Amino acid sequence: MPNHYVFNDNDQPLFVEMTNTFRSPDITAPPELGAAESAVLYSANASASATVVLSLISAVISVRINNPAGSGRTVFISRITGSIGGSSLLSAMSGAFTIIRGGTLSSPAALPAVNNNLASSAVSSQTVQSATSAVSGGTVLNSYQLAPGSFSQSFTGSIVLPPGSSLCANVTSSSSAIGLVITSALSLTWWER
Repeated sequence: MPNHYVFNDNDQPLFVEMTNTFRSPDITAPPELGAAESAVLYSANASASATVVLSLISAVISVRINNPAGSGRTVFISRITGSIGGSSLLSAMSGAFTIIRGGTLSSPAALPAVNNNLASSAVSSQTVQSATSAVSGGTVLNSYQLAPGSFSQSFTGSIVLPPGSSLCANVTSSSSAIGLVITSALSLTWWER
């Protein structure tokens, strides 16, 4: 008879299975739940549209979050979501999503940070901006191709911005279908500690 361990495999470097869940149920939740209950989960959204008038045009939206030096807060990126779309002929569209450490925006506009705990009046200590142009400078962390529709990239706090650092995200949609209205949208969610 083989040796089967009822609760945990003893050849694993860490015991990874729950033991006796009848007496101690395994209840887990993402850190965003605690951050929202503590009124420190925020989000910011931006979008840009353009009409294709010549052979090729793009709709670009960029968002930058800056954690000021001396803020006393650390930012944890929860999720970046967005979409590319158009009024018709979606097969004639393509797009890209890029995450950049640092970087600057040309002619940025202030973007309000919304507290995801709707009962709270707490405000974010971060500076959030948007622009309808590509990000300049910085170091690319991730880059993805996009198909028409929405996307969601979950980080669950695995991108950390200490005081004095910043992060940019950029979505670009492109098309060669003349007359098509194309839209790029981007949403950034984070919590602060």
